[in-house]
Amino acid sequence: MSARVTRLRAEHRREATGLGTATPRLSWWVDSASESSLLWTEFEKSTLDGLVHTVRVGGSEQVLVDWPFAPLASREIVDVRARVGLHDGTVGDWSDSLRLETGLLRREDWTVPLVVPSTSAPRTGPRPAWMLRAEFEVEVAPMRARLYMTAQGIYRSEINGARVGDDELAPGWTSYDHRLRAQAYDVTALLQTGANAIGIELADGWFRGNIGFDGGVWDLYGPHIGVVAQLELAGSDGVHRLVDLSDSWRVSAGPTTAAGLYEGEEYDARRLDPDWSRAGGDDSSWARPELRGLATVTARIEHAVAEPVRQVEELLPVSIEYRRNGRIRLDFGQNVSGRLSVRAEAEAGHTLRLHHAEALEDDELAVRPLRRATSVDSYVFGGTGEESWQPRFTIHGFRYAELEGWPEGTVAPGAVRAVVVHTDMERTGWFTVDDPMLQKLHDNTVWSMRDNFVDLPTDCPQRDERMGWTGDIQVFAPAASYLYRSAGVLDTWLRDVGDEQHADGAVPNFVPWVPCGFPEASSAVWGDAAAIVPWTMWEQLGDRGILAQQFASMQGWVDHLAARADDDGAIRTGFALGDWLDPIAPPEDPGAARTDRYLVTTAYLVRSARIVADVAGMLGDVTTQARYAGLADRTLGAFRQEWILSSGRMVGESPTSLALALDFDLFENAAQRSDAGARLAELVAEGDFRIPTGFVGTPIICGALADTGHVESAYALLQQTECPSWLYPITMGATTIWERWDSMLPDGRVNPGDMTSFNHYALGAVVDFMHRTVAGLAPIEPGYRRIRIAPRPGGTVRAASTRFDSPYGPIDVSWRLDGERFELTARVPFGVTAEVELPGRADRLIVGAGAHELHSDIRTLELRKTT
Repeated sequence: MSARVTRLRAEHRREATGLGTATPRLSWWVDSASESSLLWTEFEKSTLDGLVHTVRVGGSEQVLVDWPFAPLASREIVDVRARVGLHDGTVGDWSDSLRLETGLLRREDWTVPLVVPSTSAPRTGPRPAWMLRAEFEVEVAPMRARLYMTAQGIYRSEINGARVGDDELAPGWTSYDHRLRAQAYDVTALLQTGANAIGIELADGWFRGNIGFDGGVWDLYGPHIGVVAQLELAGSDGVHRLVDLSDSWRVSAGPTTAAGLYEGEEYDARRLDPDWSRAGGDDSSWARPELRGLATVTARIEHAVAEPVRQVEELLPVSIEYRRNGRIRLDFGQNVSGRLSVRAEAEAGHTLRLHHAEALEDDELAVRPLRRATSVDSYVFGGTGEESWQPRFTIHGFRYAELEGWPEGTVAPGAVRAVVVHTDMERTGWFTVDDPMLQKLHDNTVWSMRDNFVDLPTDCPQRDERMGWTGDIQVFAPAASYLYRSAGVLDTWLRDVGDEQHADGAVPNFVPWVPCGFPEASSAVWGDAAAIVPWTMWEQLGDRGILAQQFASMQGWVDHLAARADDDGAIRTGFALGDWLDPIAPPEDPGAARTDRYLVTTAYLVRSARIVADVAGMLGDVTTQARYAGLADRTLGAFRQEWILSSGRMVGESPTSLALALDFDLFENAAQRSDAGARLAELVAEGDFRIPTGFVGTPIICGALADTGHVESAYALLQQTECPSWLYPITMGATTIWERWDSMLPDGRVNPGDMTSFNHYALGAVVDFMHRTVAGLAPIEPGYRRIRIAPRPGGTVRAASTRFDSPYGPIDVSWRLDGERFELTARVPFGVTAEVELPGRADRLIVGAGAHELHSDIRTLELRKTT
């Protein structure tokens, strides 16, 4: 079979419409049975007018390769395909074509005004959504029609009664003072010759709604909301024509009478004009909105780099309970981010209320953990027969829902569904294991990631928070990059990190920043996301461009942290969250950890300074590289002087301090490292293999144990079911990862702490250990160009497997123990080399692309259960 390029992609997106760059990088897989390597890649670009341009690029790279043609212009459409040549003389077949279309790349391309429906609205509660409409004529059916949109607020649009696009909560949450994301929609099929109409619903969303905890903030980005809608038509002559809507816009209050992201949505179907987005609709009573020049919008307008938020799945209830109080309780069997879709019939004016919660307590919905996020939607029926509805401008985190005022005797099959809503990322990583509890732990982590990647990586989807906490994604980034193609979400969020960064390099503890009472001072571990997340994207995905894009931000953070150090290089003062949520911390003080928070802070300065030095070297800046390498060495010396005794023992020794020093390579020699690993295993055993770590130590403790020869201790910790442990929540029925080890107490009560969520992904970061060590797949070179396959059996696990759709292609690893025989199968894609280490064998095997079956005798392998 000849070599063939498959899965040709631009940047990190499946969809290549509305690209925000003139030079999109290209990636592809090669399907080939040949063992030869890549010699060159040839690209063919075709334009709509038939021009063809071909370029051949030498070399073996196939991940995020620089655009080989002249930069694209705004609105340009081209088809690109590729083929490869191998060193053995093989020339592959052409790939399928990938259509690329740029959006509006320059600010001057945006020429229409910001349409502002109202500048005065009360702050006492959620405000209504506004309805905007405009009519226009189309004399001749266009060859192409594009609608370019962005908003200060969140919007949904229709043309001639049909919905435009399928994204939710658009344009998404960014640091609105700095940039607005834009969308590009192909609306050709929605237009008709003659009279047409566009309708837009616009709500406060993050821009003007109440966001944040401790009371939150109203009108954070401004007292108004507004939308930009630029409709362009392209005729057969190739000329783009702007449809002038300025004098046609009208505005009215609509059926959405209140909408808040935390509070929920109120909808009165009696107020809906079904023809509001159709030509000929009656808008005689509608007012004229305010039109503001785009010069009043000082933020950058950038086309989205990630896939949009969408409705990605629907769940039916697994149980329905008719309560004595008249409510109907639904259990969907899974904690999700999303909302309910209902279908029922009632007389006009009847009100249905939808209540949401993650858990039950004392046989009632546990709403206390929601704090101020009341999470109640209401629907007033229009009396038009069977009616269907789901909220548009809110989102909830829930497993349970209660229907108050259900108008029918019973809930018919399919009448109520949970609609799962999150960024429509492509799944890339899978894991299976013969231990059902560990499998559930992995499955729960996947769900928590899904539920918290709603436009940006958040902490939780349910309470009055849902912030882009930097520490959460810093520890979870390796898992996130494995489980889903999440680079677009991380890229766009990192741009906000850079925008929100202070002049002195300080990084807010959550981004976008909301001044709602939390200390504004930066904390290590959290702020280190500025350096570590881009580096993780380089390691996992081979994204060199993200390093260049974020380098100033990375450097600024390290400078900020270094400025806090004493003369000897150690950090001993300043705000530090430390090993947050250590199990010994009381509910009211989650930062009361057993590990010195300044040990953690200084260790992270070493880590991030090393990263910045390495990136500077990659970017060719040897002077800067030497500066940060020197900073890392000086800080390391101070760390050793302050926290490592001459014997190798640590001052204030704790499982987190040992794991951190091991994972960050902070010990002076192999002997100290070995002793630290043994001491860590002792401490874990002394704690009966219950979790002894918080936010900092939990993601790395199993790896630190395994890497120092204590695999069985790692498995004993991983497979523990008593609280605190990863598996304890599963014994309590968890379907996602909890914020606290004991978010629910053994007696079924919810933890009394104010900060108690049942859906945080951070503590699920241990799945990275499951991928790397249990299944045995890890990168040696960035992007998995060179990989290590080294499963380490232990505990009661006798079989595991993983698949990762790497930047070079699918990698499969599967192993099982059959008596004293260890059997491994692996599939390696073209362009990747694997180093295979089998238990019971001292040698290391080097294999290339293809399918491999290997085995070893494990009689020499110690598999004793740790007691």
